[in-house]
Amino acid sequence: MKIQLPLYDGENICLAPIDYEQDPEIESKWTHDANYLRLLEPAPARPLSKEQVKKKYEEIEKEQDDSRSLIYFTIRMRADDRLIGFTKIYWIEWSNGTAMLQMGIGDPYDRNKGWGTEALQLMLRYSFDECNLYRLTVLIPEYNQTAYHLFQKMGFIEEVRRKEALFRDGRRWDSIHLGILNDEWRINQTTK
Repeated sequence: MKIQLPLYDGENICLAPIDYEQDPEIESKWTHDANYLRLLEPAPARPLSKEQVKKKYEEIEKEQDDSRSLIYFTIRMRADDRLIGFTKIYWIEWSNGTAMLQMGIGDPYDRNKGWGTEALQLMLRYSFDECNLYRLTVLIPEYNQTAYHLFQKMGFIEEVRRKEALFRDGRRWDSIHLGILNDEWRINQTTK
């Protein structure tokens, strides 16, 4: 572990807490984009008001404090503190050292610029070095090829493919589970 590396700051982005004043309005706009919501989860897409997003944030904060099975960060641009996304580790099983990982970049303009890669690098380091987790898993719908390739590039390996488990736009898609172990991540770091 390189202790001198910044834990929350990348070159262009940083991991930060929720800003209750500005973030609800921004995320509410993202929820009006069904494509964004469909990239994140299989639940039916539905827009949220600013107040509903604020309530969601309160529930996130409560779960972090009460259950300790969730760690949630916003993703912000370092230059202007602008919110561009979120990332979280959840379903944390501390006794087993396992967790799930999810990440989303909200505005289509902010995608495919390398900021997701930077955020994922920070989250992997946080998960494995700071939290001492042993294993991370991500769930990706087959139609989200951008995320699939990003996670593979970072060392995740396809472990489970639930055939035709998702139904979108009149057809069935696979649900893909990718995983990475702490040791695999460390080996991947030394080859870069």
